[in-house]
Amino acid sequence: MIRPASATAQTERGSQTASSGRGVSPASDDTVVARAIDLTKTYGERDSQVVALDHVNVEFTRGEMTAIMGPSGSGKSTLMHCMAGLDQPTSGKVVVEGLEVSSMNQRQLTKLRREQIGFIFQSFNLVPTLTAEENILLPLQIAKRPIDRAWFDKVVDVVGLRPRLTHRPSQLSGGQQQRVACARAIMARPAVIFADEPTGNLDSRSSREVLGFLKDSVREYGQTIVMVTHDPRAASYADRVLVLADGRITRDLKHPSYEEILDVFATEGDEDAGVGAADTAETTEDRA
Repeated sequence: MIRPASATAQTERGSQTASSGRGVSPASDDTVVARAIDLTKTYGERDSQVVALDHVNVEFTRGEMTAIMGPSGSGKSTLMHCMAGLDQPTSGKVVVEGLEVSSMNQRQLTKLRREQIGFIFQSFNLVPTLTAEENILLPLQIAKRPIDRAWFDKVVDVVGLRPRLTHRPSQLSGGQQQRVACARAIMARPAVIFADEPTGNLDSRSSREVLGFLKDSVREYGQTIVMVTHDPRAASYADRVLVLADGRITRDLKHPSYEEILDVFATEGDEDAGVGAADTAETTEDRA
């Protein structure tokens, strides 16, 4: 089994804990890729102040896929942005691979994102003038890191892109473009990949292909993925589902089924969580 470089010496898996309050008992450091400690994020002041994150404590375990869900305004995207160093918390700490992200300057953050963090965006964020292969390799070239051709070949074969490597984004379908984005993220072997609504612009078939690849990258390569999604079907691919409401973690579900996730949102009345008729035909076996 091939594992990302950051995880080759640390293959044990541990339990993960989440809480909206204080006093989380941390898992051992060798199993935790990223953690938030008493994380708070507010916008505005006084009467107009909005609390996006309210003293959140959470750990993300190595080699697992976590989905973060919640209604619009619940804080799920804010949590991911703070964890990835894209936004600064008002108070509290973010730690990635033992490095305190929340105290870094911009130069240090840039280095961290190049070396330890991968990103997958809803809008793909591919360079339109570059081929699929060039887009996949671009982050390594910017960082002036050597290209492991054996690893490149393995990633390309897993995502099924070999016949499309010379194609530019305009010549690819939405699902193919997102697979290029996934390959680009995993190619650098980051400690953790943050995926923001990775299937938001895809049809049900393309969504299943992308989610299947993400799940395989966790299962086969030991990758760690944190995914924000509105879609219970997408979340059901994850090993763990966190549910946020009003800036707090209200549920921490381990290996939930699609039906269990739907039940949670039916109970909590989340109008944002839902799927189309085409998705409801998918069975549990499709995700195994």
